[in-house]
Amino acid sequence: MSRSTARSWPSSPSPTPRRSPAWSRWPRRRCRRTSTRLPPDSACVTTKHPERPADALSERNPRVVSAVKLHRAAQRRKTGLFLAEGANSVAAALDTERVAELFYTVGAAARETELVAGAAAAGVRTTLVSDRAAQQLGETVTPPGLVAVCHQVDVPLAQVLSGAPDMLAVPVEIADPGNAGTLIRVADAVGANGVVLAGDSVDPHNGKCVRSCAGSLFHVPVARERDIDAVLTGLRSAGITVLATTAKGEVDLDDSDEILRGPVAWLFGNEAHGLDPEVAARADHRVRIPIHGRAESLNLAAAAAICLYASARVQHAE
Repeated sequence: MSRSTARSWPSSPSPTPRRSPAWSRWPRRRCRRTSTRLPPDSACVTTKHPERPADALSERNPRVVSAVKLHRAAQRRKTGLFLAEGANSVAAALDTERVAELFYTVGAAARETELVAGAAAAGVRTTLVSDRAAQQLGETVTPPGLVAVCHQVDVPLAQVLSGAPDMLAVPVEIADPGNAGTLIRVADAVGANGVVLAGDSVDPHNGKCVRSCAGSLFHVPVARERDIDAVLTGLRSAGITVLATTAKGEVDLDDSDEILRGPVAWLFGNEAHGLDPEVAARADHRVRIPIHGRAESLNLAAAAAICLYASARVQHAE
């Protein structure tokens, strides 16, 4: 006859009280209610949503949802707004009074206290958001928690040409936003008077382009003109020498100082196909960058940096 080993409970109360399990006797952590602006990972958050402070907007808030839509080019065209992410871009946007609203997290406010306070003091609408909302607003793997809704910065071609520029960068049919942003940043560094995105080029307000600019988008006038003929005609009318960068140009960059002393506009071609031969033929000079190693060509942004710095060296030596 087998014996059952199943455990059964007595039908009447035991005279000896049963000892509580050990975990139930541990001291409970008391949660003191202080400010509602606690870090999202705090164990003492007393809101219904422990991942955010009580007054932080969630990712479902209509203002956040509207801002997130600015990741799309169509929405940027419709509203004339775009997003700038990170301290450098936001600071530059604030300096030029382009910010319509600043979203920030508790962590970002702790890191960039003066930036957030300065925005509020300048009359900019500053809005605390949850970490989840910040992830939706940002495009990077690790969002900085600081995103500004900004008014777009591009200006008409005529405005760029009206200031008697000494040096312009003119990327033609540029497709990669990272290259476009780097080129704008280089143009800013060398003291160029503007950047003209000619033809079917990338939107300079694209998130990757804005991040690659690292704030320079707000420092350098940027124009967009789909009509390449209009760009070339405008440059010549302004008395600017047009230089095309080509691998087989008749002018070596090392021998171009005399040309670079006057106002110049550098044409840079598409990343995949280079500058259209018909466009290059319409330039005043075709310039080649000497390559002494075995590389066949240079990245567009690298070529632009070399040419623009060559111009800056000559012009600033005068």
